[in-house]
Amino acid sequence: MKEAMNHYQQLISSFTGKLLRDYFGKGPESVFVSIGSSCIAIYARKFLTPSERVLLEQKQGAIVDQVRGLLLERMAPEIANYIATVTGVRPEEIYCDWNVDSRTLMILGLTGESMLEVESDAAGYAGKQELEREISRISEEAASSQIASYEINARTLLVVRTGVLVRIEQELIRLGQSELLRRAKRDLAKRELLRSSAVEGILGRRIVDAFADWDFSRDRSVMLLLLA
Repeated sequence: MKEAMNHYQQLISSFTGKLLRDYFGKGPESVFVSIGSSCIAIYARKFLTPSERVLLEQKQGAIVDQVRGLLLERMAPEIANYIATVTGVRPEEIYCDWNVDSRTLMILGLTGESMLEVESDAAGYAGKQELEREISRISEEAASSQIASYEINARTLLVVRTGVLVRIEQELIRLGQSELLRRAKRDLAKRELLRSSAVEGILGRRIVDAFADWDFSRDRSVMLLLLA
């Protein structure tokens, strides 16, 4: 089983790196793949194109975000199809986020069934309940939301929330402002998360990188934490 997982990880890592080069004209320096019982996380490091660097120097980060979002949206079905070809299970949901300051990128796939006969991520980890309470406290999202977290591996933690949109956010989406809302919520969620000393204290680990994304049609959000 371990050999099969390593093989899957290598294939998906190689495919994602090549696909990013095809779409962006420049690929990341490295791509790491983590497979859980019902999710797959793809983490790319040192990924920033020359044109993006120029735009950022000109304080045009919003354009970088817009173009990246469009390209990754186009890429998502290809990644999902390839994962299905390799593992036999197609992700039902794909989430993406990036941090241009650290030149990192996350692509997360959630599946409805296990890709491998691995131990369930939901079994628990040290500080699970405390972490979920703290994230609910700092996230300023809907009080009625449901939260669950999973340790994909020793360095990768996934948090999934459902029922996160408040009425004003639902109205902004109806008015066609979903992408602006998504960018604002991403930045706020990560800023609040990284500012909370309680999260690292609960985990007893340092947060190296953090990502967040939303699926407004499902009223769901995901956070992915990379730990030291």
